Amino acid sequence: MQNMKQKIHLAILGSGNGTNAQRICEYFSENECIDVCCIIYNKKDAYIAERAKNLGIDSQYFNKHDFYDSDVVLQYLQEKQTDYVILAGFLLLVPENILQAYPKRVINIHPALLPKYGGKGMYGHHVHQAVIDNHETESGITIHIVDQHYDQGTTLFQARCHVTPEDSADTLADKIHLLEQEYFPVIIEKTVQKNA
Repeated sequence: MQNMKQKIHLAILGSGNGTNAQRICEYFSENECIDVCCIIYNKKDAYIAERAKNLGIDSQYFNKHDFYDSDVVLQYLQEKQTDYVILAGFLLLVPENILQAYPKRVINIHPALLPKYGGKGMYGHHVHQAVIDNHETESGITIHIVDQHYDQGTTLFQARCHVTPEDSADTLADKIHLLEQEYFPVIIEKTVQKNA
């Protein structure tokens, strides 16, 4: 007898290039239990939209007003039967209505070892430069549940890498990117399966 359980649908929110979004989509492309139902982006020229198109995944642009002053984003997520919201380079604070609709089901990745180097304005190059400027000997990624504050939700997973005196913000970014690509889809899968 066929298993009638529906797939778990992931919606990805992004603001930029979308390499992590693409990796997640490809990782789940042949998964029988989990799929990516849509990609939402908040910057009109974000390359993530092109990646969504190339992957054949529905995508939708929403501006800041749509996120904070209306329910259109939440309605779109609900229309897509979204079960989990995944932030992959999404730079806005997730609005309260989405957090309430998806309690403990909004997952983010941060390019540092939280609680260090988190908070408003700490993303991408800014994080890596701060790590280099402070002569840290290690950095890494933190995958966490999203709450009402930047980078303060429950940590699900961390992975570390060495920072050498020769590293620049760019070379550190490359190391972090490898960790993101390796671990983010795997931890999403484990978290979703554990809560299924």
